[in-house]
Amino acid sequence: MLYRLTKIVSAPFLHLLWPTEATGVEHVPGSGPAILASNHLSVLDSTFLPLVLPRQVRFVAKAEYFTGNPVTAMWMRATGQISIDRQSPTSAQDMLDAAAQVLRDGELFGIYPEGTRSPDGRLYRGKVGVAWLALATGAPVIPVAMSGTDKVLPIGASVPALGRVGVRIGKPLTFTGSETSARDRREVTDEIMTAIHELSGQEYVPSYAPSRSRSK
Repeated sequence: MLYRLTKIVSAPFLHLLWPTEATGVEHVPGSGPAILASNHLSVLDSTFLPLVLPRQVRFVAKAEYFTGNPVTAMWMRATGQISIDRQSPTSAQDMLDAAAQVLRDGELFGIYPEGTRSPDGRLYRGKVGVAWLALATGAPVIPVAMSGTDKVLPIGASVPALGRVGVRIGKPLTFTGSETSARDRREVTDEIMTAIHELSGQEYVPSYAPSRSRSK
């Protein structure tokens, strides 16, 4: 209820200041679990992707977002995001376990396979957590390409600029294999990244993006 109310109140304002064009929304199922695997250009990706979908999308966010700025904390809670302590030695598995539960509950889960925001607008090699989720739960993976959010709020900026945002959603992908197989996880992840690359048109970098302490 709180999520719906927050979206009803905020959506007209967001669309007015940041006109958002979405294509492929019909590829997101009306019910049941699915993994939305997106490129990651800005912290605002987690705002504008759910904005164009009728269903709620759950993301994992670092715990600091829930304890710092009170407005940010309120937004995170209102939109149903999942708090994870990234300083914990088990944070990666904690994130996957939380995501798997979201999918088992029949919900949509959003993930950024690059693991961090792109530092330069290019698409970087995906980490295999997304493949573990897909293989462990059997949920379809829906590739997503965000555009324009890096112009609205680049890394390091605190005040968003006006601009247009694009969301392109591809057809669902299903996979077979074992989540315990490193080879299967790598192959599935690479196939997902290829689908995101085809949607986004970004230059692809076959190495992991450099991590940033402020990345989501």
